[in-house]
Amino acid sequence: MAYKTILVHCDGGRGMEARLKLAVNLADRFDSHVVGLHVRQRFHAPAFTDADIAMDALYRTYEATAKAEEAAAASVFRKVVGTKGHSSEWRVIDRHADDEALSGRARYADLVIVGQSDPDAPTMAPPDLAENVAMTSERPVLVVPHVGVMKPPGKTVMLCWNDSREAARAATGALPLLAAADKVIVLLIDPANGADREELGIDIAEWLARHSVKVTVQRDSAAGSDVGGVILSRAADHDVDLIVMGIYGHSRMREMVLGGASRTLLASMTVPLLIAH
Repeated sequence: MAYKTILVHCDGGRGMEARLKLAVNLADRFDSHVVGLHVRQRFHAPAFTDADIAMDALYRTYEATAKAEEAAAASVFRKVVGTKGHSSEWRVIDRHADDEALSGRARYADLVIVGQSDPDAPTMAPPDLAENVAMTSERPVLVVPHVGVMKPPGKTVMLCWNDSREAARAATGALPLLAAADKVIVLLIDPANGADREELGIDIAEWLARHSVKVTVQRDSAAGSDVGGVILSRAADHDVDLIVMGIYGHSRMREMVLGGASRTLLASMTVPLLIAH
């Protein structure tokens, strides 16, 4: 398995260039085809108006803005990807929502790269873009921190393992990166349903070893605190450059109300995060 097609969300925001540079780095490693996808938002007419002149002015403003955003995003894509000699293509899709477009196109890709929600960005993608795409596309999603990436991910990787379906999907989706890593730390924190941490650690380590992954198992306890905080702390301890985890093993509504590792990592990530559901 390898990432032969990488789909990158190109919204024209300030984090787009970092996402594309990361995609180029992965394309170098895996001989990948890079697809830049720009979503041109459809015109939303005001609910109540009968002033044709005002409507015409609104549409002209929308059209000018949409063209400018598309041109700016395409320019960055050409600068970062088009001049590097990689196999690549630029796509523009008209949709009401970015996540809808990305989820549809993700089915023809091996990996999707999106940016972390940036509350300070002048134009924001949907705040739950990454999780929506992960939950609806059946593809691994690599989320890039809005502060950027200090070094290419994949040297020291942390796989968060709890024997769940979501964790298994994330581990499978990350296999090319796990196999290429210098070190993979499998982190087990308070497995659910009374599962034996020793046995879980042995099983996942053996499975990964058969894929030539260099594995170290670390067992930990949240001791009643936020599991997401423990993950971030251990990632810092080991100078991890990529975290792999399944998201929303509990319902998303439950985590939104009560908190959970998924929400913590997506909000406070400091290194790229590869997620799956």
